[in-house]
Amino acid sequence: MSARQLTVTFDARDPARLARFWADLLDRKIVEDALVPGDEAQVSLRFVPGPARSATPTRSIHLHLTSEAAGDLRAVVDKALGLGAGHLDVGQLPEEPHVVLADPEGNAFCVIPPDNNFLAGCGFLGEVACDGPRAVGQFWSAATGWPLVWDEHEETAIQSPHGGTKVAWGGPPVTPKRGTNRQRFTLAVPAGDLAAEVDRLVALGATVIDADAILLADPDGNEFHLTAT
Repeated sequence: MSARQLTVTFDARDPARLARFWADLLDRKIVEDALVPGDEAQVSLRFVPGPARSATPTRSIHLHLTSEAAGDLRAVVDKALGLGAGHLDVGQLPEEPHVVLADPEGNAFCVIPPDNNFLAGCGFLGEVACDGPRAVGQFWSAATGWPLVWDEHEETAIQSPHGGTKVAWGGPPVTPKRGTNRQRFTLAVPAGDLAAEVDRLVALGATVIDADAILLADPDGNEFHLTAT
């Protein structure tokens, strides 16, 4: 099976504004429908109208940006703050070297120091970090055709055969699912193969939520869409 294209879709009160923030931070262009496209080695980001972020903790996807040198980390943080990000306290310790920020709508992301071997060579958008057990990482490896590049201690990560952004699941404990996830994946498949792809994903452990909208859930209940390339 050829590798599938993966996009992280974010609910947003102001999709155009949030797309502009991320496009400017990642030095990318915006295309139609508030899409900030990546390439065969970097995942894309899309922003769609959705409800405001809830104060109740729930599952989330957050992004990890890399830095190439000690001064580069500070430059990335300063650029993000200048574009409208803010510092975020999630209980990180003072000695932890990464910097936790929130985009203009409160979505957490981290800037990772340059000595992080796990993200070496992954590009600027180095990682998409998710809640989920090992079985979910295995499902998404089969769903995307991306190989598992990490599988230890219930933690998993997949990566496009072309390299680039890793998508990782942190293992248990998993944050309880409350309502619909505000961040979710969109999986692109060749045009004309949607029905067959739904059947394949169901056989892998997905469930169909809305057949008309081609909305499914992975084995841990996380929603995702299928779309045709």
